[in-house]
Amino acid sequence: MFRLWGKIIKNNNIESDHVFELSAPELSSDEKLEQGIEGLCYHFDIQVPMWFASNDSEFKLIGKTRFSAQHFIEEIRFDTFEIEIVEDK
Repeated sequence: MFRLWGKIIKNNNIESDHVFELSAPELSSDEKLEQGIEGLCYHFDIQVPMWFASNDSEFKLIGKTRFSAQHFIEEIRFDTFEIEIVEDK
């Protein structure tokens, strides 16, 4: 089971969070991540952020990354949108 935890952060406080779950073993890791980001953005009613090289390296290294105003075309009502892989135990 693929789980992606999304958090909307404003003033260093989590305003809202949600865990996206997907059971699709036939999909690649990149496809699961893409669907997870889209699902979280739909849940939070925000646009899908742009993915920069820094997000790629950060996500591969620690399993999470943040998106700030520079990642969005439209104005955002929060400071950051953070995503993190939730490991099965």
